Amino acid sequence: MSDDLKAEAEFRIASELGLHARPAGRFAAAAARFECEISVGRSGEWVDARSVLSLLSLAAGPGAVVRVRAVGRDAPEAITELGSMLEETVRDD
Repeated sequence: MSDDLKAEAEFRIASELGLHARPAGRFAAAAARFECEISVGRSGEWVDARSVLSLLSLAAGPGAVVRVRAVGRDAPEAITELGSMLEETVRDD
């Protein structure tokens, strides 16, 4: 039996500015803390959750729906934490 857990969920971007540079940077840094492989998908395109530039390429504006997929030992925890980040309404003043 494999030790790799799999988890995937869909989230709506709550930030009024979408997943722009600052929140993408925070998201990528948070993803890097997990041991599992994490990817984010939108409109059939999947990117590495640890790459700010890749996250920005998704062009996920306010209200966009994205999927987060994780495979590895801490996959469920990664989905929970990263999903919460996407669904938070964050102001970047």
